[in-house]
Amino acid sequence: MENESTFVAPEGVYSVTEEHKPTPLAQHTIAAAPILYPTRISTVSVRFSVNKPTNSPGLSQLLGGGREKEFRKEKVVTRDKEREDGLSVSSSDDPDDGSPDASSTPAPDGAASTPAIPHEQSPTPFAHNPGGLGKRKSVPRPKHNMRTTSSTFITRLQNIDNLSKALQSKQGDTTFLFYNAAKTFVWTEAGAKLKEPLARIYFSAYPTCHDVNLATVSSERIDVIIGFNTGDILWFDPISSRYGRLNKQGRICNSPCTAIRWVPESPNLFLVSHADGTIIVYDKEREDGAFIPHEPGSSPPTVFPLDGSSSSSSQGEWNPLDSIFVTMPPWHPVTAGGPQPPGGKPEKEKTAKNPVSHWRVSRRSIVDFVFSPDAKYLAAIAEDGCLRVIDTVAEQLVDCYASYFGAFTSVAWSPDGRFILTGGQDDLVTIFSPWEQRVIARCQGHSSFVCGVAFDDVRCDGRTYRFGSIGEDNKLILWDFSSGALHRPKLHAVHHQRMSMTSSISLALRRRGESTVFLPPTGTPGGESPLPRYHPAPSRNEVAVVQPVVVKHISNEMLAHIHFLPRGLLTANKLGHIKFWIRPLAVQPRHLRTQSAYRRASQTDAIS
Repeated sequence: MENESTFVAPEGVYSVTEEHKPTPLAQHTIAAAPILYPTRISTVSVRFSVNKPTNSPGLSQLLGGGREKEFRKEKVVTRDKEREDGLSVSSSDDPDDGSPDASSTPAPDGAASTPAIPHEQSPTPFAHNPGGLGKRKSVPRPKHNMRTTSSTFITRLQNIDNLSKALQSKQGDTTFLFYNAAKTFVWTEAGAKLKEPLARIYFSAYPTCHDVNLATVSSERIDVIIGFNTGDILWFDPISSRYGRLNKQGRICNSPCTAIRWVPESPNLFLVSHADGTIIVYDKEREDGAFIPHEPGSSPPTVFPLDGSSSSSSQGEWNPLDSIFVTMPPWHPVTAGGPQPPGGKPEKEKTAKNPVSHWRVSRRSIVDFVFSPDAKYLAAIAEDGCLRVIDTVAEQLVDCYASYFGAFTSVAWSPDGRFILTGGQDDLVTIFSPWEQRVIARCQGHSSFVCGVAFDDVRCDGRTYRFGSIGEDNKLILWDFSSGALHRPKLHAVHHQRMSMTSSISLALRRRGESTVFLPPTGTPGGESPLPRYHPAPSRNEVAVVQPVVVKHISNEMLAHIHFLPRGLLTANKLGHIKFWIRPLAVQPRHLRTQSAYRRASQTDAIS
């Protein structure tokens, strides 16, 4: 029977086995300030060695007598690594915010060497990045120790007692959980018996987004990247408690970070979206450069495409429904090797710095973005009510889809890359097919804004798909759909479709008080659209409707995030209260369960 801690799904009963609540100090901070930056969750599975050293430590080591020697050794090794790798992080030697930035010092020559592209036949995103994908003799680490820092940006660090001993005692796979609440960032263990987190960090700014690098994770290091409402970015390793800062004091972009993602399979590169409508590519080992992006509508700059040829950007006013505005920094390999812009620096002064690339995607805030499974495409949603699919290799817009009403609020990409999910202010979950370039279904079940969507990898087998959504109506909803069951609907006249969408978008923008309205194109006399990449939203009777499988009302909680794990799912509200819902004991795909039931029925009939 269902209660507040359980709900029944077709595969069995989900129940809450673990909860994480903010501390009284954090609750007071949250209550005193408006909830502008809700809780977000990141998880990572770390495998610790099962075979521990057989030599028992001496008495002096057990009592901590060897700590000073280990600390000195670690310090020497770290210094050698920094010299060997040419490590450059945009965090000054003096970690205080008012200190001069170290990015004025050129990075070593090794940081600007261009590595070989790992897969020449299959281009990788940002393969032109110097130092981003090359092989190194050792793994670089962040510069500063968080335990001894004097930075005013980090106000307090709380670790559990004997953190290093607790980590060394772990064996097998361990799932770590990271989340933000108000001005705190928490590192804890999912399923742990400990009631207190492993670490809790207090900042002077609000953490707004974060991500864990799955390409570099090990029992010795975890690369976590955190974005803040001030635009600052923190590269943090919780195991060593070391950190480095990028975009310090908003030097490159002072707009709040809205989403942050590591480039899949890349040890260094990550992308950050900002509230000013830009997406910026960073390298965690570079310093911040003196960079001013070109703005659309300004004096026509000289643009250097990826092929090395120069072209002018004065082809007309930039339209965010048809393209993205890319600015390459002067230290970009193509820019450095191509024609020299007016007032360009000599070649020896063009040391590679951040950013790697700068995209202006929308005139409104970017809400979120996700990578496709192969990392060659990126799906970004914005407050202008558009879902954009961007080619990360060519750095070009592929498609732009309009919402049915209002802005998109969340986005997810299916594990096989076939479908894109969005939740929005229209109370709908929409399923897009980037392969077919159309909306294939809408999901009706929420009565307020949808705040989060996510695919359940365990129950997605390429034929049937399970995903979940949460909304401001305090509902957790699970959905199932099969791609074969969704037939292409009958299409109405293209002109009628575009005109109806024009009126709905203009009405929605007028309700939000929008001053600049981009209306969908109505076509040309020849039948060709002036914006071939733009796809207006189809009407209700042109799209299939998916009904929910499970609707769970979580009382008195304004939900903000949903995240699936192999053992269950996580839900978080805006105040930082996280619940872990464990799966039923036996998780079996639907088609296998149907076949098993059919075999049991056949055997029973044969016996009788």
